[in-house]
Amino acid sequence: MKFVIQINASPREAQAANTGYQFIKAALANGHDILLVFFYYDGVCNAQVPAFAGEDDLSAHWCALARAHALDFVLCVSAAQRRGLASCEGADDRRLAPGFRIGGLGQWVDACLKADRILAFGV
Repeated sequence: MKFVIQINASPREAQAANTGYQFIKAALANGHDILLVFFYYDGVCNAQVPAFAGEDDLSAHWCALARAHALDFVLCVSAAQRRGLASCEGADDRRLAPGFRIGGLGQWVDACLKADRILAFGV
């Protein structure tokens, strides 16, 4: 089965981001394909490198997952700009964890057209 996942929640304020992460791991372990993981609304904060040492770092787990399975992690450019993770010129690479890239809703729609199932985690 081909999944497209949308993550709408910040890793610091809701369980939804971690639940999405766990779902993706389970889906991959069961032989399913993840066509795209799209981070929207506060979900773009999952790509933010933690400000303090010792702070829970879900972004590191996302990065490892992306690397291990060659997953496409796209941040909504508008949401990233509103939260200071991207400027009009593009992403602020110092604040983004490796494996994440800036994109748009067009990529989300294109992936949705190819998916068997679409899941959203968070409001």
